[in-house]
Amino acid sequence: MALAFSVAPTSSSSSSVLSGNPNPSPNFRTTHLNFGSQRRIFTINPLLRSFKCLQSSSKDLNASPFSVSAIASSSQTTELVPHKLQRLVKEFKSLTEPIDRLKWVLHYASLIPPMPESSKTESNRVMGCTARVWLEAELGQDGKMRFWADSDSDVSKGMCSCLIQVLDEASPEEVMELKTEDLAELNVGLLGGERSRVNTWYNVLVSMQKKTRRLVAERECKVPSFEPFPSLVLTAHGIEAKGSFAQAQAKYLFPEESQVEELVDVLKEKKIGVVAHFYMDPEVQGVLTAAQKHWPHISISDSLIMADSAVTMAKAGCQFITVLGVDFMSENVRAILDQAGFEEVGVYRMSDETIGCSLADAASAPAYLNYLEAASLSPPSLHVVYINTSLETKAFAHELVPTITCTSSNVVQTILQAFAQMPELTVWYGPDSYMGANIVKLFQQMTLMTDEEIANIHPKHSLDSIKSLLPRLHYFQEGTCIVHHLFGHEVVERIKYMYCDAFLTAHLEVPGEMFSLAMEAKKREMGVVGSTQNILDFIKQKVQEAVDRNVDDHLQFVLGTESGMVTSIVAVIRSLLGSSVNSKLKVEVVFPVSSDSMTKTSSDSSNSIKVGDVALPVVPGVAGGEGCSIHGGCASCPYMKMNSLSSLLEVCHKLPDMENVFGGFIAERFKRQTPQGKLIADVGCEPILHMRHFQANKELPEKLVRQVLSCESKR
Repeated sequence: MALAFSVAPTSSSSSSVLSGNPNPSPNFRTTHLNFGSQRRIFTINPLLRSFKCLQSSSKDLNASPFSVSAIASSSQTTELVPHKLQRLVKEFKSLTEPIDRLKWVLHYASLIPPMPESSKTESNRVMGCTARVWLEAELGQDGKMRFWADSDSDVSKGMCSCLIQVLDEASPEEVMELKTEDLAELNVGLLGGERSRVNTWYNVLVSMQKKTRRLVAERECKVPSFEPFPSLVLTAHGIEAKGSFAQAQAKYLFPEESQVEELVDVLKEKKIGVVAHFYMDPEVQGVLTAAQKHWPHISISDSLIMADSAVTMAKAGCQFITVLGVDFMSENVRAILDQAGFEEVGVYRMSDETIGCSLADAASAPAYLNYLEAASLSPPSLHVVYINTSLETKAFAHELVPTITCTSSNVVQTILQAFAQMPELTVWYGPDSYMGANIVKLFQQMTLMTDEEIANIHPKHSLDSIKSLLPRLHYFQEGTCIVHHLFGHEVVERIKYMYCDAFLTAHLEVPGEMFSLAMEAKKREMGVVGSTQNILDFIKQKVQEAVDRNVDDHLQFVLGTESGMVTSIVAVIRSLLGSSVNSKLKVEVVFPVSSDSMTKTSSDSSNSIKVGDVALPVVPGVAGGEGCSIHGGCASCPYMKMNSLSSLLEVCHKLPDMENVFGGFIAERFKRQTPQGKLIADVGCEPILHMRHFQANKELPEKLVRQVLSCESKR
């Protein structure tokens, strides 16, 4: 890297780095910078006119923030990245006032020249920054990396410049070894702690590493044979489907009006409400979403809200509720309606066969009973059971160990609150093994936080309390959701290589590798880990922020959960884009689907599904549980896809079922009893009611606390 850099004459006295001197010393010369490439030679003034260079004695020259360290000299090209970063941090921390640190960042912005407009392309955009940021990279013949950056914000440009000073002319290994955590000391006190600005450090670094990874692979002729994941690209003007799987999904976003009219007519005529899970088949969701505009008693949500929606519909006069989900969901709807006094409202499933769930099945297995029996022998114990289990499981568990239900969005707060109210407690979570492991990993990460940071998560906890609870937090290790289980290594590797700078979303049930990836993104506000509703809310928030900025942008979201979520996501995005004057905004939803995870139609074009003039070789739908692969990635849940549009219409047309033709479709009302002689429906609802109390009051109900402590007193 050829550099010519001159500094002001040094003296024994030093002045403030950031003192405003409108007349720079005449001894400063124009500096010619060549950041590693003959194609880019720029002429700039090395200092802003509002700055006065820090002067120091020659023996302290290397320690002077703006003397030499601002731009590496030729004698420093072999300096290790950690030393460069340490030097940068030292400069930063020497400034105690936020305004001085801001000026320091602005000074660095002056050290890199503007990019030519031809380089400010979409492929060079850095995702996740408040301002527009562009980054280019090159791997030199000497094996060293070179970087160029620009931004329409001087603050963001200054941050880019800082990273360039550290990583320009570093080896690819050094670039890849730098962690986002290594930049933490550059955050303190900057710009009043504005989080969106702080994340610029992290997002630019991730983009640098992505480009480095690709350039090394190209140089070594080891470019992975990764094809882009299928995706839907939404703009204010329409939708573009990339890949046959995405085309098949897009087909159902615009259902035939005759199907919508038929469904709406029968729902109105017979006063039928519909509650459906987010993971429904896209054909069903497309029709339901369109029908919502004409019939208010249609709800597409996660499993917790389904039962609440059913009660609301019953109060509004619906005589029947059709449930599009797996069996434990229809059980819960039936039980909650009974609890609310709507025993006369009929509840119908979409099949006379069992609509199972791998998680619910795991909680019904003997191994889970053994797990709970061990818990019952270790009072005071609390069983935190995932809502995605049968009513029978909840009832039997509650009689063995005091039990509270949880969802993926409230499980962490439920556990923290339980330990806050009962410090000597032991918690037994189940049945989802991945979620359990992820919860433990999350609490382990909290042991690296300060008391203040922990208190922001839960005000009654500290570092000591988190360390204390970890040995008393257990999780069942033999239960998984077949959908999220298949977000495996192949998918994670492709995301790392192609989408590491995108927004990453992951359900809390995904395996640990995917969880860690999303958690890392979450730290820089580029990811979310949680429930289906959390994922939807995150995407909505990020799109709304981009709409408000009103600049051309390309947001890319990797959907780390079941592909059925796309219908609701697209509906939200289209609504936001439709109300925006920003016609240049593009939002891309990426499906991380394994190459072996799709059902192919016959090669005979007459048997293919068509979207316009395009024949689709991939059909997501009810047949055969397509979409899941042991290689990683899952397009759809085969259980959820047993809920077809034809079944919904058939059930609705036959209601009321006076001849009992659909007896097998009726949601079961538990009349059986528990080992202690109580009704399963009554006992199974109690953990759900405990959770509802917690959600409303932010503390566990006294009844549950007494149950836990009374078990200890009987010991």
